[in-house]
Amino acid sequence: MRRLLIMLFALCLLPALAAAAETMPQVGQMAPGFKLQDQNGHWKSLDQYRGQWLVLYFYVKDFTPGCTTELRNYRDDYAALRKEGAQVLAISIGSVKSHAAFAMKYHAPFPMLADTNLKVAKEYGDGVLISRNGMKYAARTTFIIAPNGHIAKIYTDVNPANNPHQVLIELPKLKAAYGKA
Repeated sequence: MRRLLIMLFALCLLPALAAAAETMPQVGQMAPGFKLQDQNGHWKSLDQYRGQWLVLYFYVKDFTPGCTTELRNYRDDYAALRKEGAQVLAISIGSVKSHAAFAMKYHAPFPMLADTNLKVAKEYGDGVLISRNGMKYAARTTFIIAPNGHIAKIYTDVNPANNPHQVLIELPKLKAAYGKA
Protein backbone atom coordinates (compact mmCIF):
# COMPACT_ATOMS: atom_id res chain seq x y z
CA MET A 1 0.00 0.00 0.00
CA ARG A 2 2.79 2.44 0.91
CA ARG A 3 4.56 1.71 -2.36
CA LEU A 4 1.34 2.39 -4.28
CA LEU A 5 0.88 5.74 -2.52
CA ILE A 6 4.45 6.72 -3.32
CA MET A 7 3.94 5.79 -6.98
CA LEU A 8 0.70 7.80 -7.15
CA PHE A 9 2.38 10.79 -5.54
CA ALA A 10 5.26 10.57 -8.01
CA LEU A 11 2.84 10.38 -10.94
CA CYS A 12 1.10 13.51 -9.69
CA LEU A 13 4.42 15.36 -9.57
CA LEU A 14 5.61 14.37 -13.05
CA PRO A 15 3.43 16.85 -14.97
CA ALA A 16 4.54 19.69 -12.69
CA LEU A 17 8.20 18.75 -13.12
CA ALA A 18 7.80 18.47 -16.88
CA ALA A 19 6.11 21.88 -17.02
CA ALA A 20 8.94 23.42 -14.99
CA ALA A 21 11.51 21.89 -17.31
CA GLU A 22 9.63 23.29 -20.32
CA THR A 23 9.66 26.86 -19.00
CA MET A 24 13.34 26.94 -18.09
CA PRO A 25 15.52 28.10 -21.00
CA GLN A 26 17.52 25.24 -22.42
CA VAL A 27 21.12 24.78 -23.50
CA GLY A 28 21.60 26.42 -26.88
CA GLN A 29 18.89 29.03 -26.37
CA MET A 30 19.55 32.73 -25.83
CA ALA A 31 19.81 33.59 -22.15
CA PRO A 32 16.98 35.86 -20.99
CA GLY A 33 18.15 39.43 -20.65
CA PHE A 34 18.02 41.41 -17.43
CA LYS A 35 18.91 44.71 -15.83
CA LEU A 36 19.34 44.64 -12.05
CA GLN A 37 21.15 46.57 -9.33
CA ASP A 38 24.15 45.04 -7.63
CA GLN A 39 25.15 45.31 -3.97
CA ASN A 40 26.62 48.77 -4.64
CA GLY A 41 23.52 50.10 -6.39
CA HIS A 42 25.11 49.88 -9.85
CA TRP A 43 22.96 48.61 -12.70
CA LYS A 44 24.13 45.46 -14.45
CA SER A 45 22.66 43.94 -17.58
CA LEU A 46 23.30 40.76 -19.51
CA ASP A 47 24.28 42.88 -22.53
CA GLN A 48 27.28 44.25 -20.59
CA TYR A 49 28.78 40.76 -20.58
CA ARG A 50 28.30 39.96 -24.28
CA GLY A 51 31.58 38.70 -25.71
CA GLN A 52 32.60 37.08 -22.40
CA TRP A 53 31.85 33.83 -20.67
CA LEU A 54 29.42 34.40 -17.82
CA VAL A 55 28.66 32.26 -14.78
CA LEU A 56 25.22 33.32 -13.58
CA TYR A 57 24.28 31.65 -10.33
CA PHE A 58 20.97 32.00 -8.53
CA TYR A 59 20.99 31.51 -4.78
CA VAL A 60 18.29 31.26 -2.12
CA LYS A 61 18.98 33.91 0.51
CA ASP A 62 21.75 36.03 1.98
CA PHE A 63 23.41 34.74 5.17
CA THR A 64 21.93 31.21 5.02
CA PRO A 65 24.46 28.40 5.56
CA GLY A 66 24.33 26.91 2.05
CA CYS A 67 24.40 30.29 0.32
CA THR A 68 27.29 31.43 2.49
CA THR A 69 29.20 28.29 1.51
CA GLU A 70 28.42 28.91 -2.16
CA LEU A 71 29.54 32.56 -1.98
CA ARG A 72 32.76 31.64 -0.21
CA ASN A 73 33.55 28.94 -2.78
CA TYR A 74 32.88 31.26 -5.73
CA ARG A 75 34.98 33.93 -3.99
CA ASP A 76 37.83 31.49 -3.42
CA ASP A 77 37.69 30.23 -7.04
CA TYR A 78 37.10 33.68 -8.53
CA ALA A 79 40.71 34.21 -9.70
CA ALA A 80 40.71 30.81 -11.43
CA LEU A 81 37.34 31.55 -13.05
CA ARG A 82 38.64 34.90 -14.29
CA LYS A 83 41.77 33.17 -15.60
CA GLU A 84 39.42 30.95 -17.62
CA GLY A 85 37.86 34.13 -19.01
CA ALA A 86 34.60 33.97 -17.08
CA GLN A 87 32.77 36.70 -15.22
CA VAL A 88 30.58 35.75 -12.23
CA LEU A 89 27.21 37.21 -11.27
CA ALA A 90 25.07 36.06 -8.35
CA ILE A 91 21.30 36.67 -8.27
CA SER A 92 18.83 36.38 -5.41
CA ILE A 93 15.48 37.99 -4.66
CA GLY A 94 16.90 39.79 -1.63
CA SER A 95 17.38 43.56 -1.45
CA VAL A 96 20.38 45.62 -2.50
CA LYS A 97 20.95 46.46 1.18
CA SER A 98 20.95 42.79 2.22
CA HIS A 99 23.28 41.88 -0.66
CA ALA A 100 25.62 44.72 0.32
CA ALA A 101 25.94 43.41 3.88
CA PHE A 102 26.38 39.82 2.66
CA ALA A 103 28.97 40.79 0.05
CA MET A 104 30.88 42.94 2.51
CA LYS A 105 30.97 40.33 5.27
CA TYR A 106 32.25 37.60 2.94
CA HIS A 107 34.31 39.81 0.59
CA ALA A 108 32.45 38.97 -2.63
CA PRO A 109 34.64 40.08 -5.55
CA PHE A 110 31.76 39.92 -8.04
CA PRO A 111 28.35 41.59 -8.44
CA MET A 112 25.46 40.25 -6.42
CA LEU A 113 22.23 41.27 -8.12
CA ALA A 114 18.92 42.04 -6.40
CA ASP A 115 15.91 40.58 -8.22
CA THR A 116 13.39 42.03 -5.77
CA ASN A 117 10.45 41.92 -8.19
CA LEU A 118 11.24 38.28 -9.12
CA LYS A 119 11.23 39.17 -12.82
CA VAL A 120 14.58 37.61 -13.71
CA ALA A 121 13.95 34.44 -11.68
CA LYS A 122 10.63 34.07 -13.55
CA GLU A 123 12.37 34.59 -16.90
CA TYR A 124 14.82 31.81 -16.07
CA GLY A 125 11.92 29.48 -15.32
CA ASP A 126 9.91 27.60 -12.78
CA GLY A 127 12.99 25.57 -11.91
CA VAL A 128 14.62 28.78 -10.68
CA LEU A 129 11.69 30.55 -9.04
CA ILE A 130 10.32 28.29 -6.31
CA SER A 131 7.23 28.80 -4.19
CA ARG A 132 6.81 26.90 -0.93
CA ASN A 133 4.44 27.58 1.94
CA GLY A 134 3.49 30.91 0.39
CA MET A 135 7.12 32.06 0.16
CA LYS A 136 9.01 32.57 -3.09
CA TYR A 137 12.73 32.30 -3.57
CA ALA A 138 15.36 31.57 -6.18
CA ALA A 139 16.53 27.97 -6.16
CA ARG A 140 20.23 27.18 -6.48
CA THR A 141 20.70 27.06 -10.23
CA THR A 142 23.76 27.97 -12.27
CA PHE A 143 23.84 28.97 -15.94
CA ILE A 144 27.04 29.20 -17.94
CA ILE A 145 26.41 31.65 -20.74
CA ALA A 146 28.65 31.69 -23.81
CA PRO A 147 30.04 34.93 -25.23
CA ASN A 148 27.34 34.88 -27.94
CA GLY A 149 24.61 35.02 -25.27
CA HIS A 150 23.52 31.40 -25.61
CA ILE A 151 23.20 29.12 -22.60
CA ALA A 152 26.06 26.62 -22.73
CA LYS A 153 25.42 24.67 -19.50
CA ILE A 154 22.81 24.51 -16.74
CA TYR A 155 23.28 23.11 -13.26
CA THR A 156 20.09 22.47 -11.28
CA ASP A 157 19.86 21.36 -7.65
CA VAL A 158 23.30 22.87 -7.14
CA ASN A 159 25.51 21.63 -4.34
CA PRO A 160 26.98 24.89 -2.98
CA ALA A 161 30.14 23.19 -1.83
CA ASN A 162 31.25 21.98 -5.26
CA ASN A 163 29.50 24.04 -7.95
CA PRO A 164 32.37 26.50 -8.55
CA HIS A 165 34.73 23.55 -8.99
CA GLN A 166 32.29 21.91 -11.44
CA VAL A 167 32.17 25.14 -13.43
CA LEU A 168 35.99 25.36 -13.50
CA ILE A 169 36.20 21.84 -14.88
CA GLU A 170 33.49 22.47 -17.47
CA LEU A 171 34.64 25.88 -18.78
CA PRO A 172 37.63 24.63 -20.84
CA LYS A 173 35.41 21.99 -22.47
CA LEU A 174 32.72 24.54 -23.26
CA LYS A 175 35.27 26.99 -24.61
CA ALA A 176 36.64 24.29 -26.92
CA ALA A 177 33.13 23.38 -28.08
CA TYR A 178 32.00 27.00 -28.61
CA GLY A 179 35.30 28.45 -29.68
CA LYS A 180 36.84 31.50 -28.06
CA ALA A 181 34.18 33.92 -29.36
